[in-house]
Amino acid sequence: MSEPRQELLDAAERLRWELPQNFRDRWVEQTYAESARLAGAFVHQDRPSSRLAWEHRLDRFLTSRWTGFPTMVAMLALVLWLTIKGANVPSALLAKVLIGGGQPLLHHLADAVMLPTWLSGLLIDGIYLTTAWVVSVMLPPMAIFFPMFTILEDFGYLPRVAFNLDSLFRRAGAHGKQALTMTMGWGCNAAGVVATRVIDSPRERLIAIITNNFSLCNGRWPTQILLATVFVAATAPPRLASAVAVGSVLFVALLGVVLMFFSSWLLSRTVLRGEASTFSLELPPYRPPRIWRTLYTSLIDRTMITLWRAVTFAAPAGAVLWLVCNIPSADASIASYLIRWLDPIGWVLGLNGVIMLAYVVAIPANEIVIPTILMLTVLVTGAAGVGEHGAGVMFDIGDHGTLATLLRGAGWTTLTAVCLMLFSLCHNPCSTTIYTIYKETRSAKWTAVATLLPIAFGVVICSSVALVWRLLL
Repeated sequence: MSEPRQELLDAAERLRWELPQNFRDRWVEQTYAESARLAGAFVHQDRPSSRLAWEHRLDRFLTSRWTGFPTMVAMLALVLWLTIKGANVPSALLAKVLIGGGQPLLHHLADAVMLPTWLSGLLIDGIYLTTAWVVSVMLPPMAIFFPMFTILEDFGYLPRVAFNLDSLFRRAGAHGKQALTMTMGWGCNAAGVVATRVIDSPRERLIAIITNNFSLCNGRWPTQILLATVFVAATAPPRLASAVAVGSVLFVALLGVVLMFFSSWLLSRTVLRGEASTFSLELPPYRPPRIWRTLYTSLIDRTMITLWRAVTFAAPAGAVLWLVCNIPSADASIASYLIRWLDPIGWVLGLNGVIMLAYVVAIPANEIVIPTILMLTVLVTGAAGVGEHGAGVMFDIGDHGTLATLLRGAGWTTLTAVCLMLFSLCHNPCSTTIYTIYKETRSAKWTAVATLLPIAFGVVICSSVALVWRLLL
């Protein structure tokens, strides 16, 4: 009995090595194809329902090679446009209440109780103002984007997106469900990292976590739109200015998708080698969204939890930001010395020391990058008529003409704006996302990789663009 048994084991071992690597995939595909053939030949439905026919037609449209991808791009553009346009009014209202009204009121109260100037500056102009800025800029876009994302998820469209992108992610050595985490990252990278829990393979989940930062989160869209409107659109004729601005922002967003595929491919062939796992993606039936569930899932589970994490990191960052701008060192502030030290590094990247320092001190939230840049620009140039609350206090400029004059007076060019748009895409995640990555991976090593990989891409891309730009112009 032992010899036949050994022969069977040897035969199984030989068969295992002789079968092609994609045998299982081909077997599954042929099984489903044969099942579909038999069902088509022997299963007859006398009166197909109009709902089923309608779903089949919609599926053919949403998953077609020719119409599926343009529909995804159009849907992304629509969601982002609604988020950006819809957030303008509530963001301005929150800023008016929290910053325009809350900051002066707190200063009056501090004066009434005779609080020391340095302490009121630290607490109000540093901690409170930074936190208020994060809330006013971050809350409205999330409150709009996440419900729309949840509606698409409940309706059944997101599984169709995963179906369309599955082959591309598999070629990159990643998982098809990464398409879902990528789209979630456009709202918030921290939420996108949490969404990777839908991926069962630890290796592919780790790839999705590390590369999620290449999805432009809502905190980076204002920077992209502002720079495209003020600088990039100015290079085109007036009748084409809006189209050029929108096209440049869309280009940066799609570049992020390309970098996500490339970095996934790179990781899967180096430090995270392995075969892409297969999964059976069942396209669920289309369902009408459930309003109360949508509101709870999007506003409580996603928006408020993410906002709370951002506020937790923004408060201490506001204190640091105010201190480096207001603590003197010899004849200037600490911020002035840091800017001078970072200027050569910024020049290589097509940027400047102000931008480099802004990205260091504004790591808790991408929403405060532009106000921090404006504050540091006024601090260095001594420009008058802006920043009425004094040095080291963040502010914003609603008028694009005044903004362009301030930045061009500080030496900004179109190259600076283009490189900043690229660096805004390729830089370290915000502190909320970094903390979330660590919570999900429980690994300092992979958290460091996820933090440093986008910076490496940003350094290479921005320095290359700056070099070519200067050589040609």
